Amino acid sequence: MLLDSASLYFRAYFGVPESVTAPDGTPVNAVRGLLDFVSRLVADYRPDDLVACMDADWRPQWRVDLIPSYKAHRVAEEHPGEEADEEVVPDTLSPQVPVIEEVLDALGIARVGVAPYEADDVIGTLAARAAGPVDIVTGDRDLFQLVDDARGVRVVYPVKGVGNATVMDGTALREKYGVDGSGYADLALLRGDPSDGLPGVPGIGEKTAAKLLDAYGDLAGIMAAVDDPSSRLTPAQRRRLAEARPYVEVAPKVVRVAADVPLPAYDPELPRAPRDPERLAALGKQWGLGGSLERLLTTLRG
Repeated sequence: MLLDSASLYFRAYFGVPESVTAPDGTPVNAVRGLLDFVSRLVADYRPDDLVACMDADWRPQWRVDLIPSYKAHRVAEEHPGEEADEEVVPDTLSPQVPVIEEVLDALGIARVGVAPYEADDVIGTLAARAAGPVDIVTGDRDLFQLVDDARGVRVVYPVKGVGNATVMDGTALREKYGVDGSGYADLALLRGDPSDGLPGVPGIGEKTAAKLLDAYGDLAGIMAAVDDPSSRLTPAQRRRLAEARPYVEVAPKVVRVAADVPLPAYDPELPRAPRDPERLAALGKQWGLGGSLERLLTTLRG
């Protein structure tokens, strides 16, 4: 099981009231919410291995160099007209991230992040290397591109919480989007994604993109059809795709997750007992993690 950690702690932060605080009054709603998520996921899916994948670089420069608008709207607007390096995140969430990392480390849950890559890239690399079935837990549709029935790769997509999740396999993906996992990246590229600053091809929405992929196989097939006078593209589609060629040529490297991230040493085995019980107890007391931590420890022991 691979966790898109930032996706999950964002959901935890917005799903658990800020009134959930440590003894000193510091909000720990994201910390406790994430612990409850992990406990529920372990109880429901019983993974042998679990890796919390982290954003070592949430907006890699190599992606920005290819598409400057990539996640640009998420950049802090403290200095208009200047490039900022920080993502806009709630002020009371940022201080909770180091606490989450410390607690995961004390528990002995593997935590992997590699600069200059996003968590998605770490997930893509781990999924590609996995010998057995993989469940990817994320609220980010981008990772639908990794769904692969032949290899048992699925996405557990939380609807409201991880206890109410949609499991996206190849069948579910085809029913909802008309493509397989391998085609989802091309669909997203053509459709665009405002949340990631991807412009897409103007006039090519999700349904049209799915129809084009069905007719021509993949992005390369669609672009070959642009240059083929006998293809059944409409004049408008041909013009729009031709005009978008500079974007289409660079977008695949941005949209497709990496599968070759150089990973550090890590132990993915799900711990049955904390790696550092004393440190974990101290963190639990300092941050008032109470029932959330106890529930997870009970689940791990089970």
